[in-house]
Amino acid sequence: MEATLPNVPVQRFLFDRTRQAAPQVFEHMRDQIIAMALPPGTVLSRVDLATQYGISQTPVRDALMRLSEEGLVDIFPQHATRVSPIDIALAQQAHFLRQSIELEVARALAESADPALVDTLRANIRRMRTVVDDDNYAEFTVLDQAFHRTLYEAARVPDLFHLVRRQSGHLDRLRRLHLPIAGKTKAVVRDHVAIVDAIAAGDPVKAEACVRGHLSGTLSHLDAIRSRYATYLR
Repeated sequence: MEATLPNVPVQRFLFDRTRQAAPQVFEHMRDQIIAMALPPGTVLSRVDLATQYGISQTPVRDALMRLSEEGLVDIFPQHATRVSPIDIALAQQAHFLRQSIELEVARALAESADPALVDTLRANIRRMRTVVDDDNYAEFTVLDQAFHRTLYEAARVPDLFHLVRRQSGHLDRLRRLHLPIAGKTKAVVRDHVAIVDAIAAGDPVKAEACVRGHLSGTLSHLDAIRSRYATYLR
């Protein structure tokens, strides 16, 4: 029997009047798709979305086009727009890109271990531990992203974090389906601890190995995820 995700709260949306509407709608909808608040198959009505956001249909159309470019929605002209299924091939490509970059990031950081960075990363891990037992997957995901973003920034390649994120919509949704599986969140925390310990020890080889093991987790459990959420994948 296929599992269903527990209700995922819709993230509150507040317009920033100093910015254009379309990018904000895109960012909010993308976050909801990644969080599975808008799961695969959800029909997206341009009219309803315009009403929900309190804006005209034009910025909604532009936001949906951007989501389509990332493969997160399927637009069928004159018919419907739906949140797309998770494309495993695209998830695998995103994994290849992310792993290639983060192996180099981990090596560089371990070669010049910075105590301040280590302290920042360990503070993040402490916060992650506080939400693990509450099954607060939304907050856990935010902290997980912050951990990895800190690595990129410390390695002075922050733009690559944004590049990887743009390419990782399918992989991130797959990871979101993996989180509720028993032991996954605690495994993520253990992996983060191992990565930080290797960086603190100035051991680039171990840092690379820890990152490789950490990033392989979700795809190595693809069969279990597919058995639980078959209709969400293609």
